[in-house]
Amino acid sequence: QVQLVESGGGLVQAGGSLRLSCAASGLTFRSYAMGWFRQAPGKEREFVAVITWSGGTTYYADSVKGRFTISRDNDKKMVLLQMNSLKPEDTAVYYCAADQSYSLPTTTQEYDYWGQGTQVTVSS
Repeated sequence: QVQLVESGGGLVQAGGSLRLSCAASGLTFRSYAMGWFRQAPGKEREFVAVITWSGGTTYYADSVKGRFTISRDNDKKMVLLQMNSLKPEDTAVYYCAADQSYSLPTTTQEYDYWGQGTQVTVSS
């Protein structure tokens, strides 16, 4: 049974930082591209960042480029999202997702597995 468990969300002031973690189990982690998405109230789930199976390539949404960094540890089966210079518009539930591919998937339809999400709230 595949499980993706996010942690690290919380309440932070604008300009602050948070680091999200996603622990994976039940899958051959090295075979999966890993992505982060977010969903704000009343909005569709949107792409944030993705990292290839090797960690050698990353891709970001324009809205977070230069502020967020995605990384992974294949030995620990974890993917991280370091979020700096947070803004109120970053407030959302953040989801970790896994796609069994060697590409850089950026749409929700491409992903095979999802976590339950972790809430990030940025106050102004």
